[in-house]
Amino acid sequence: MKVKNILISQNAPAEFDKSPYADLTKKYSINIDFFKFFRIEGVTSREFREAHVSIPEHDAVVFTSKTTVDYFFSLVKELRLELSEDMKYFCTTDQVAFYLQKYIQFRKRKIFFNKNNSVKGVFDLFLKNPEYKYLLPCGADSMATQYADFFKEHNIAYSQAVIYKNVPADIKSSIDITKYDMIIFFSPSGISSLKANYPDFSQEEVAFGALGTGACEAIINAGFELHVQAPTKEHQSITSAMDAFLKEHATRRR
Repeated sequence: MKVKNILISQNAPAEFDKSPYADLTKKYSINIDFFKFFRIEGVTSREFREAHVSIPEHDAVVFTSKTTVDYFFSLVKELRLELSEDMKYFCTTDQVAFYLQKYIQFRKRKIFFNKNNSVKGVFDLFLKNPEYKYLLPCGADSMATQYADFFKEHNIAYSQAVIYKNVPADIKSSIDITKYDMIIFFSPSGISSLKANYPDFSQEEVAFGALGTGACEAIINAGFELHVQAPTKEHQSITSAMDAFLKEHATRRR
């Protein structure tokens, strides 16, 4: 197996020349292209109502990402809801908390976040406020299971609400997938998109890599072979794992 052309199934970094991907291209004289395999769409108000989740019945909302913040408030607007001034907002990082100011006034009594940006720190916040009924907005393919599991374990009332979904992108008309010797995935949605675009796709000598447990399991469950994975004890980042693989399989090595 020789690798010359690599496809990264997500958007290119804002500053590619300063990214680890650029280092790999120079080190192994390879080509790296970027194309996101899916796009994100918010669920419609009708789809949300069919899930029978009532936002006003909750005391607090948990935000795990900026994406979740955007789609939540877009949905609230579409539903024509007025959120109570007593609603509390728990954010998993300080970046998400500060981003929340785009939609609501930043008041310490309403917004809670873990300054250390650790999962344990967020869990401690929940334990200090076990009386709330939490709403956990999430994507159809990213169910924030670690937070849901925590609420279940500690008997804290909560509801999960799917507010956005991943839709396969049109790969066929945008790129020639047959030219690539390696494809890197970052979520189960990437594998779903590949299969939707190429129902008869045959992996043959194409190396597959993945970042995250979900993406790795999706590759294996789809019947493909997984060659590169992260994070692991040896490789915390996908570029580190790629580097180790390319040392043996790049067409040109230094």
